[in-house]
Amino acid sequence: MPHTYSFAGYRSQVAGLVLLVPLVGTAFSASAQNTRYIIRGRVVDVRGEALPGATVRLLNTVLGASTNVQGQFELAPSLAPGTYQLEISSVGYTPLRRSVTLGADATVTVPDATLAEDLVRLNDVVVTGTSVATSKKQLGNTIATVSGEELRTAVPTQIDQALQGKFSGVQITQNSGNPAGGISVRLRGPSTVAGSSDPLYIIDGVIINNDSPQLLDLGGYAQNRLVDISPNDVERIEVIKGAAAAAIYGSRASNGVVQIFTKRGQEGKPQVTVSSQFLTSQIRRELDYNKYPFRFTTTGNTTDLTQVPVQRYDLQKDIFRTAVGTDNYVSLTGGAGGTKYFASGNYFRNQGIVDNTDFNRGGGRIRLQQTLGTKASVSAGANYSLTHSREVPNGGINEAYGALTGFIFANNYIDPAQDPVTGRYPSTALNIARTNPLEAINRFDFQQRTSRFIGDAQLNLTPFAGFTADYVLGYDASTQVATGFIPTGSTAPTYTTGLARRADRTAFLVNNDLTLGYRRDVTEWLASTTTLGGTLQYERAFQTSIQSINLAPVIQTTASGTITTTEPRTERTIRGAFVQQTFGLANRFFLTGALRVDAASVYGTKVRTQYYPKISGSYVLSDEAFWREGTLQRFVPQFKLRASYGEAGNLTAIGPYDRFTNFVPVVQGTLPGLITSTQQGNNNLKPERQKEFEVGTDMSLFNGRLGLEFSYYDKRVTDLLLLRDLNFSSGFSNRYDNIGNMRNRGVELLIRGTPVQAEQVIWTITGTFSHNQNRITNIPGGLVTFANGFGLVAAVEGNPLGTYYGTYSARNPDGSLLLTPGGLPQRERGVQGVNGVPSVPQRAADGQPSGTLLNAVLGNPNPRYVASLINEVALLKGRLSLRVQFDTQQDFDVFNFTERVGSRETFGGLAVYEPELRGEVPKGTSVATYTTYDKWVQDGSFIKLREASASYLIRPKLLGMRELRLSVSGRNLWVITDYRGYDPEVNAAGQSNAVRGFDFVEVPIPRTVTVGFNASF
Repeated sequence: MPHTYSFAGYRSQVAGLVLLVPLVGTAFSASAQNTRYIIRGRVVDVRGEALPGATVRLLNTVLGASTNVQGQFELAPSLAPGTYQLEISSVGYTPLRRSVTLGADATVTVPDATLAEDLVRLNDVVVTGTSVATSKKQLGNTIATVSGEELRTAVPTQIDQALQGKFSGVQITQNSGNPAGGISVRLRGPSTVAGSSDPLYIIDGVIINNDSPQLLDLGGYAQNRLVDISPNDVERIEVIKGAAAAAIYGSRASNGVVQIFTKRGQEGKPQVTVSSQFLTSQIRRELDYNKYPFRFTTTGNTTDLTQVPVQRYDLQKDIFRTAVGTDNYVSLTGGAGGTKYFASGNYFRNQGIVDNTDFNRGGGRIRLQQTLGTKASVSAGANYSLTHSREVPNGGINEAYGALTGFIFANNYIDPAQDPVTGRYPSTALNIARTNPLEAINRFDFQQRTSRFIGDAQLNLTPFAGFTADYVLGYDASTQVATGFIPTGSTAPTYTTGLARRADRTAFLVNNDLTLGYRRDVTEWLASTTTLGGTLQYERAFQTSIQSINLAPVIQTTASGTITTTEPRTERTIRGAFVQQTFGLANRFFLTGALRVDAASVYGTKVRTQYYPKISGSYVLSDEAFWREGTLQRFVPQFKLRASYGEAGNLTAIGPYDRFTNFVPVVQGTLPGLITSTQQGNNNLKPERQKEFEVGTDMSLFNGRLGLEFSYYDKRVTDLLLLRDLNFSSGFSNRYDNIGNMRNRGVELLIRGTPVQAEQVIWTITGTFSHNQNRITNIPGGLVTFANGFGLVAAVEGNPLGTYYGTYSARNPDGSLLLTPGGLPQRERGVQGVNGVPSVPQRAADGQPSGTLLNAVLGNPNPRYVASLINEVALLKGRLSLRVQFDTQQDFDVFNFTERVGSRETFGGLAVYEPELRGEVPKGTSVATYTTYDKWVQDGSFIKLREASASYLIRPKLLGMRELRLSVSGRNLWVITDYRGYDPEVNAAGQSNAVRGFDFVEVPIPRTVTVGFNASF
């Protein structure tokens, strides 16, 4: 449905640009009277080693540069003679300011600037409000920063995968081991039930779309669109977790914000960087399959124990393989005369560990920056990528086709090999219709292709001291095309006559952001920073799907057969503005207040406009005189207290048209018509509202050798959007209402230490710890179940989101199983409690369960805590680097649906079924336990060697090469866990927010080893 103001808000942005034009003219007229200077210098660390990638800015101008691999920088300003300030900063180091006097000499060389490591990182310069830079010491909320070099130590295939273990308060889960397997990122727990809890992603000021559309049913597997971006282009990433910080981003930021900054050009002669990596991937562990050489003659008859000899087959050896891949990258940077450029190209190809699967990505990025005098600059960036993947469906969730589904439902005494005469594959499941896994791999053809362009244009002005004006126009457009083909006469149930499918989705998102900032020292002890911002965002998506069955032989397109089509379209507009004021007292106490206003078209006109306040404060006690001059300075050199409160909204819980009572097209006889849908509209829906309080401290100890960050947060979400059942008399079955509540409480701890810091050896340890407790209340009827969990995953009143809920085993008072007279397990019965009243088991006169079947909460997929430990050792003045990262998630449950199916006598392909064949338990035990769901809820706690790497730096005098770094690395190398499935991290429901920890033959995360090099010229 169209929105009357879709592009009307652009007028305000154009008006803003018109106001900026005189400022640009002023900048040009001033620069005409200035002198051209060259400012050169070098940035090093405390060991005297070059520090590449450091940022050098000339304050109160738009001029800046980044150091090259030799730590050198060059600025070419046109300025009036005088004294100016250079600010030099780098992630993880204490910033430094240097005075520069410009006089008669046209070339000025600045003495080497030495940056000291800052473990607490209080002085890191971060960006909030899209383009406003500030120091972390001023913030009352948490912002975490990681450099691109830290992310690339283990050669991740996508950016969000690289973030695993790098931050506290962040849970990152790879849902599938496919080459482009989707990633779920949660900052401080889930923030919604019906929508997505993934954060808002911004790349160089461009708000990007990271949806995971499933154009093909691949059994829950879907790609995140961050897979389109090469991690090699990343300069640094900032993660904003608290609502107080996210409030200035409005309704899109209730799940937090991830800001990605890519590499930029630097003035000087051209520099070339080339890197290439070779990857190998293997399955970490296979499931123990049934090797017993006999099977029962009959199934279902518990008294017939006769068996016949069989040969057992390991289907996994034909499904999985050792996969190989390559990641190649080249970049060029340079500039002169106020022009800087950066260009890069990348090609990534990686096979999947499931045979006949792969993922390919090719693309390029370019950025041009031009200074217009000293008061204005413009820049433009563009990134294009083309990805292609070959898929083998898993099936299982909604469909009965798929390789791994075929494996777990197979009777593994049937030879799955293709008949050499007829060319047909036999059915490997006698008791249920399922696909032969080898046929799915060798004959099915599922592919996806995505073409994506991300671009931006930016104008930055500093017309007078302290004032900045920044405009960003961002554009993200993508076209995703998917095709699927199942030939006629296959073993795929419901598609024996063939299937051809083609679906495409075209989406684009435009954001306009204008930000004005003014900083002024009111007195010697009072500093003021005022920021105003406005945004207009517009996005549309078009999708078409054509599916055909009853295909003619040989034909693989939808042109043959019985055709069905769908064509959904979506559109939404967001307008917003914010004002933020920060006061700094004596450069020690900082107080910030902000107000955000948003209007999103997905909500009704009466409730569309929402306001989100924010307030935060920080106090750097270690800058007080009594601290600096006392003994505390020696033991605690830096100490900061902070607190914040903020509110944010949410747009992900409903679609653009869910507030309407929509119509469904029908054909009555030969006449087309419309009927109302079963879901009633609600024009009074408003955004879910998040209110978060945070308090914490940042400090350094032992002469700065140990840094600590601690935070406690309490996040309350009200007005959750949930479907409510309606009385039949209303004419509808349900509608969305603002009725639920959610609460996340937790603590975060990050510790950085340098046990050894010498000229030849530096040893750094980083540890993170995150604990989050989630609860949902005010649930309609006390229970809401979710799709893709077979009715076993639910929101239960007073419990965490996504708990497992179902029937369970009857037990004796001592906790042992209460068996039937035939010695079989059975389900508990009694009186089911409602509205918080506990259920009451009942026993008949013979001591057996009686009454109705009872349901209860069986487990919790949310870990009690998530932690990581990173050890980094730099030897030989940094030439040899070693790095090891361990990640852990503890005290969470996984629903092992895979083992449940593989243990049942009907299929019996896993070793867990062997005791019944051997007579160690009564025949029929597997059938009896099939519906006692508590048996399949298992502890998923694990410790993983997530990353390990070693690299060696040499400086050969060959072909103009400056540096050559050789490296070897690995991911997911080793796991300690009691979980009996493939991997406790994967999730068959993909990126689903509510269904987590549901293991149903999803592709396991592989063990990956990489060798490669990085050379600079």
